[in-house]
Amino acid sequence: MSVNNILNNPTDEQRNEILYKSLERYGRTDDFKNIVELLSPPPDILEFAEPKSMNNISIGIIGGGLSGLSAAYELRKLGAGITIFDAEASRIGGRVYTYYFDNSKHYYGELGPMRIPVSHATTWHYINLFNLNTQSLTSLLPNNFIYADHIRMRRDRSGRNIEEFLYHKYDLNPEERCTPWNELHSYATDTMLYSLTPHERSEILKIQPSYSEKYAEITKLSNRQVFKRLKLSEGFVNLLTAVNPFEGATLNISHNKSMSGTYSQDFINVYRISDGMVNLPLSFIKSLLSVNPKEADLNPDMLGNVTIKPGYIVEGISQSSDDYVNIHYIDPMGRQLSKSFDFVICTLPYPILRELELNPYFSNQKMQAIRELNYIDAQKTICLFNKRFWEEDTPYGRVNGGISSTDLVIQSIVYPTDHVDCTNIHCSIHDPGVLTASYNIELDSTRLSNQNPHRRFELIVGDVEKVHGTPPGYINTLIDSSKTVHWNNEQWFRGAFAAGYPGQKVNFAYNMLLPEYNGKLFFAGDQISTKSGWMQGALQTGKWAANQVAMHAK
Repeated sequence: MSVNNILNNPTDEQRNEILYKSLERYGRTDDFKNIVELLSPPPDILEFAEPKSMNNISIGIIGGGLSGLSAAYELRKLGAGITIFDAEASRIGGRVYTYYFDNSKHYYGELGPMRIPVSHATTWHYINLFNLNTQSLTSLLPNNFIYADHIRMRRDRSGRNIEEFLYHKYDLNPEERCTPWNELHSYATDTMLYSLTPHERSEILKIQPSYSEKYAEITKLSNRQVFKRLKLSEGFVNLLTAVNPFEGATLNISHNKSMSGTYSQDFINVYRISDGMVNLPLSFIKSLLSVNPKEADLNPDMLGNVTIKPGYIVEGISQSSDDYVNIHYIDPMGRQLSKSFDFVICTLPYPILRELELNPYFSNQKMQAIRELNYIDAQKTICLFNKRFWEEDTPYGRVNGGISSTDLVIQSIVYPTDHVDCTNIHCSIHDPGVLTASYNIELDSTRLSNQNPHRRFELIVGDVEKVHGTPPGYINTLIDSSKTVHWNNEQWFRGAFAAGYPGQKVNFAYNMLLPEYNGKLFFAGDQISTKSGWMQGALQTGKWAANQVAMHAK
């Protein structure tokens, strides 16, 4: 098998082999079976109901992101009549947001999800279903930068550059100063995970009424509290924040979020969908609107009808006296209307659900979760360059793929991967390329975004210059266009993704899954999953919610 075939379009067997070998390197092969099982797609809906069994059932789905689309796809197999309401009028896919700079769609960047771990089996289920091509984001020689405390260095796998150039800059205690960076970082971020048994660790990917005492206790700690419990110094925390800004930005988030990413190796061996992540929601749309979709593997006469209503703003949900669920909405003409359904699946992010008129209110704990569940802010700015300065054979170049990190407000720079596996002379530094000039989260995203767009752009370009050490003004001459998204300011999201505070999983997660209105109103979305912020969470809960409707409709 060629290298190209291994890098791109992995089979399920290859993905599992990659995952197993990676877990083996970390001494965690005992976790392999649980990870595969818990991230796999829920059973096929036809195991719960027969085709055409929901011919006379109407279903309303609120939200046209991946969770709503996957739920619609599954329920259509049973013949249900489905209506999808989506407030976004100009695009589909929810937080999946591929921005194309040219009409040929050759130059693009991802303003939403940008990677797919090999472990996220439900995402791969739908990628394979629609026969989408994927490409590895792994670069063997990324040669990325770290720029912290006005010091520029290359990110080396051993961490020795951090030890040599930064240790003396921070108030590390004597033991920390004598500990290699990779070992020190692993102690800080992995100790709690490894303190759990394989069974206890599996609860990271479970939502249930109660948890083991040890795991539950850890979820009630923030990252900063974990560091304090491990007797790490504030000097270490300051250094961590400088070289790993995302970890620094989430110091007050539950340590469960950090453990989740490590447990299923969400940031190792990651892939992208060729030609843009938006091709996944587009594939759903094409299938749902097709009379005879090839992937359905059913007689077209058995499939239900799907109506998609973009630009329809849902304002409220109510329960009628005859046990229907009413969706109250504003159509694109500004008319206030309502429609009744046998079942409804709500996939709205909680910042949007918070302002809906609910009659009656949901259960006490679900209402509390809607009010309190924490959401992370995020900002991305992508730029179309007419020349790939980062690939130039200069001290500021020689970068191919990967991510550079900094203690500056931009936090990180994400490099395109379309040249990562180039083995021919046609890959040139003179090719245009799309660089994510800034990807930051939490306070820095708010600080950077809430200012004049021109000043924001100049600040971002200036920070990129500092990270790379390019001549002043050089980068500006190479930028043809740019696009920024600040997720807190996106009207129908108002946040990038859910990331619970300490204790919020134990307090809220199980009740967030439960149906309302006598088993007629169900919920889906990455915010109610164990993989918030990932397409996996949206798709898995969408498929799960569809199965729940099928079982309740009997």
